[in-house]
Amino acid sequence: MFTGIIKALGTVESLESRGGDVRLRVALGALAGHGFATGESIAVNGVCLTAIEPADTHLVADVSRETLALTTLGRLAVGARVNLEPALAAGERLGGHLVSGHVDGMGRLVDTRRDARSVRLMFEAPRALMKYIAPKGSICIDGISLTVNGVEASRFDVNIIPHTMEMTNLQFLRQGGEVNLEVDLVARYLERLLAAGGETSLSTVLRERGFLDGHS
Repeated sequence: MFTGIIKALGTVESLESRGGDVRLRVALGALAGHGFATGESIAVNGVCLTAIEPADTHLVADVSRETLALTTLGRLAVGARVNLEPALAAGERLGGHLVSGHVDGMGRLVDTRRDARSVRLMFEAPRALMKYIAPKGSICIDGISLTVNGVEASRFDVNIIPHTMEMTNLQFLRQGGEVNLEVDLVARYLERLLAAGGETSLSTVLRERGFLDGHS
């Protein structure tokens, strides 16, 4: 589990083809010295990967054929900058929102505009994902926890403050560039609850947890 708060910008050092899969090696940047152990999870551009060897200065992970096809990791090149976040440890602050590292689909940057000192980015997303994207809701873009500003048809926009731009690979994203998207887990669970039990079950669960009063 992750929070969507990027800890470092890594650099792709090598991409080694192995029987249709890829072995990825990434320099850890500011995470050097973290001491990743074999089997430890780390999110690379929002994709949960498993370290396959212990290292302090770099990450080595195998990327499956499915992950290569369904995420932007299949488009990486040597020298690419990637967002890195270690898995959330018990007791750590949840500064963003709960992120699983399981990418739901890829989006595409369609517009960039200045908004005071910030930058507003508009993305086009697969239509199947748009029902989970709501104004002022959470979304994870390339592993970054962000708040949705507005939604229209198959597009949504987010506001990027200077700190986020400086600390993530969004600074290198250009119009037409693709990003990994993970929608809010709460939206996923609510949909599943509705499908399994209908609106009555959803209302009951929300009431039991104190989100609705007894007259709702």
